[in-house]
Amino acid sequence: MKPLVQVEPGARIALGISFFVLFFLVWAAATLGGFVSKTFLADPITMVRSGWDLLANQGFAYDIGMTVWRVLGGFAIAAVLAVPLGVLMGAYKPVEAFFEPFVSFARYLPASAFIPLLILWAGIGEAQKLAVIFIGSFFQLVLMIAVSVGNTRRDLVEAAYTLGAGDRGIVTRVLLPSSAPEIAETLRMVLGWAWTYVIVAELIGASSGIGHMITDSQALLATDQIIFGIIVIGLIGLASDFAFKALNRKLFPWARL
Repeated sequence: MKPLVQVEPGARIALGISFFVLFFLVWAAATLGGFVSKTFLADPITMVRSGWDLLANQGFAYDIGMTVWRVLGGFAIAAVLAVPLGVLMGAYKPVEAFFEPFVSFARYLPASAFIPLLILWAGIGEAQKLAVIFIGSFFQLVLMIAVSVGNTRRDLVEAAYTLGAGDRGIVTRVLLPSSAPEIAETLRMVLGWAWTYVIVAELIGASSGIGHMITDSQALLATDQIIFGIIVIGLIGLASDFAFKALNRKLFPWARL
């Protein structure tokens, strides 16, 4: 193996699948072999059976749909507001100087710490859960997008000025096209973080969602259901990640994504 040498697509898929196969083999050996008590860790076969029961008989598909809706809703609101603000901060230094101290301060605040306040302000309905995802995503997006725009190559900006571009043209025809692939990659990364926030929001004061199911399963010591819920989150996240990557490659074929 040589550093930074690309792997062929077929080999990349095979290597990725092989890790999952190895992981499940180790898990099965540890649980079915009696090395770990099933009270603490259910075996893969029991987990699959419980997952099927959840989907077929206990309405877990509705919980999955609610969680996906909350993630996409909260993340979309954060992205719609964060992208233009981040572009402005990256393009105009006075705007950056005005907003960056607060954004840098706010992005270190854990979104979960706001849950008691959000329950007081918005109750335990959907607004509270969307707000948790928004708080957890918005400030991260703003700062990362501002950095991406601000890192645009200076020679491109100077060349555009030389060719007669105005200040607005620099933003729309140089800064945005140059940083768009990185902005798209930032959105993909922060979408993954949004999943952690929605589960935290659903652990408290929720009557539906994957996090709600996990909380109920914890009370019953149903580790098989807890593991199935975690795996479902991972599978949905993996699918959305691949979809984001494919879309980014299609939109920005000149970038290495």
